[in-house]
Amino acid sequence: MNLYPLGKASTGLLVRVAFRIKFEGTENIPPGGGYILACNHRSNFDPVIIAQKVPVQVYYLAKVELLKNPVAGFIISRLGIIPVKRGEGDNSAIEKAVEIVRGGGVLGVFPEGSRSKDGVPLRPRSGAAVIASQTGADVLPMAVTYAKGVRFGGTVTVRYGQMIPNSDLGVAPGSPTSLRKASKFVMDKIIALMDPVPSDEEEAR
Repeated sequence: MNLYPLGKASTGLLVRVAFRIKFEGTENIPPGGGYILACNHRSNFDPVIIAQKVPVQVYYLAKVELLKNPVAGFIISRLGIIPVKRGEGDNSAIEKAVEIVRGGGVLGVFPEGSRSKDGVPLRPRSGAAVIASQTGADVLPMAVTYAKGVRFGGTVTVRYGQMIPNSDLGVAPGSPTSLRKASKFVMDKIIALMDPVPSDEEEAR
């Protein structure tokens, strides 16, 4: 049983109550799938927020620990989550992600690998570039900015950029260097879409 449509609708209502959300660049979102959606990671709300304007289901890579709770695991597994064993080179997760993209789905990836507590972008990992190289998929960069930190009633700007053609990534077979360069290239596109990170003084106002 796929709970994604119900989950998207209910959580979408929740985040719209919790935040003032502005969507920009929605014209860059394809009507179908078969691509990778790459975004910065600031909050646990990010997966819900960034999927709201995507017309097809978004599948996310997520740490396997989220599935250990019986109730949460039951729900999450039916929302299209791909569990990843972090630090173990989880090939099964990559294979599943490749299968989804090749099948016309949308794969949501946070290249930073974990949330940035202060909003400053973290060094990207190579997962998105690996999957792009194995599928030939394009990458849609996007950014989420919480104007004054992650707080109730705050303004959130969600900005979708222009699609990055797979050929622009320049990933060469068997080349870790090209994977790192491609990962940085995608992350730079994401950073260009972000609003400036406010200082501690600005967030306190």
